[in-house]
Amino acid sequence: MSAPEASHPSEVGRMPELVLLNRQRSVRLDLGALEVFARRVLRDCLRESADGLFALSALEEVVVTLVSDRRIDQIHRQFMNIPGATDVITFEHGEIVISAQMAERCAREFGHSTAAETGLYVVHGLLHLNGFLDGTEPERLRMHAVQDRIWRSALAE
Repeated sequence: MSAPEASHPSEVGRMPELVLLNRQRSVRLDLGALEVFARRVLRDCLRESADGLFALSALEEVVVTLVSDRRIDQIHRQFMNIPGATDVITFEHGEIVISAQMAERCAREFGHSTAAETGLYVVHGLLHLNGFLDGTEPERLRMHAVQDRIWRSALAE
């Protein structure tokens, strides 16, 4: 559920600083293009809130870090007690950790570029920061509908 138009944080100009870090060496990505994409979708994600709190706009910064499968596996185990690599992990304080290797594999599977898949993970993480959940099937369906709309719109720009 989105808040009424007049209360959208993006209308008052509140946007967290975006920091993109590459902490992996196995997947080549155009970090400049990814940063432009991330800033574009940040603007769009600020307008969407699953719980009406718009918590994303309260963050000073959002840090997106690209890591290897090995590193995201360690983070997954440490913070969620789940073994194995995953695509993206989001922390409430504004950190989004993305496996570049997972993005590369999934991009091949789904027939698009690694950059596009990585961008999808950025959108996913930003929506988590703005109150979207995907733990149940109804939550997942709702989140993925918003996520896909934002992602496809940004790819078309």
